[in-house]
Amino acid sequence: MINEVRVSIITVSYNSEKTIERTIRSVLDQSLSPFEYILVDGASLDSTLKIIEGYRDRFEEKGIAYKVSSKKDKGIYDAMNKGIAMAEGDIVGIINSDDWYEKDAVETVIKAYRESPFDLFYADLRMHMENGRSFVKHSRNRKYATSRDWNHPTTFITKKLYDKYSYRNETLHDDYDLILKLKKAGVKTRVENKVIANFTMNGKSHERSLKNALERSRIKYRIYRENGYSPFYFVECFGVEFLKLIIG
Repeated sequence: MINEVRVSIITVSYNSEKTIERTIRSVLDQSLSPFEYILVDGASLDSTLKIIEGYRDRFEEKGIAYKVSSKKDKGIYDAMNKGIAMAEGDIVGIINSDDWYEKDAVETVIKAYRESPFDLFYADLRMHMENGRSFVKHSRNRKYATSRDWNHPTTFITKKLYDKYSYRNETLHDDYDLILKLKKAGVKTRVENKVIANFTMNGKSHERSLKNALERSRIKYRIYRENGYSPFYFVECFGVEFLKLIIG
C-alpha cells in the first residue's frame, strides 16, 4: 500500500565528478525505491555526465524512471526548478551532488505520508566537517522561524505545493526563503527526528570569513523581512553566522 505514494528525487550538478557517484548510489540503493530519479546537470565540463549516464541501466532494471538533462542554467535554484517541472511524483525530494541519503530515506518519508499526509517534510541531518568529524543537526517545527531547525537535504515537498511555489533564483538562501513562505502559509508540516541524509560542510554557506559571514547575514535578514518577519530577526541572522565562524 505504501508503494502507491510516488516519490521523485532530484539531484542538480555541475562539475561534480568527485562526489556525484556517492549521491547516485544512495538513491539507487534505497530500501524502498523512488518512482523516478531526475538529474539536472549544468553542462558540466568534467566527467559528471558520463558518470550519470553510466547508471541508467541499473536504475531502469529496478523500474525507476531515470531522467537526465544537461544544459547551461542560471544557478542552482534555476536547476532545481527545472527538475521540479520534470517531476511526475506525488512528493519531491532534492539531494545535491555532494550529499547523500541514508538507505531508508525514501521509505521513512513514504511511511510518514501514509500515516498522515503532509505538505512539507524534513528530518535530522548528519553534518560532515572537513576534518572528518560529524554531528547531527536536529529538526524541529515551532512558531519561531530559524534555519537551525530545518535541513534542506532531508526536505520533501508535495508536487502540488511545488506547482504553487517555486524557488526564486536570486541568493544562496533562496531555499530557506521558500520554507519561510510555506511556514507563513500554514502548510501541514511533518518533522521526523531521524537522520535520513548526510551533508558535506564545504560549500559557500560554510566559507569561514568575516566578509562572507556578514554578507550571508545581510541576505538572510532581508529574506526574513520580505516574508513579513520581525526586525528583531537580525539577532538570529548574525548570531548563526557568528557561531559558524567559531565552530566551522
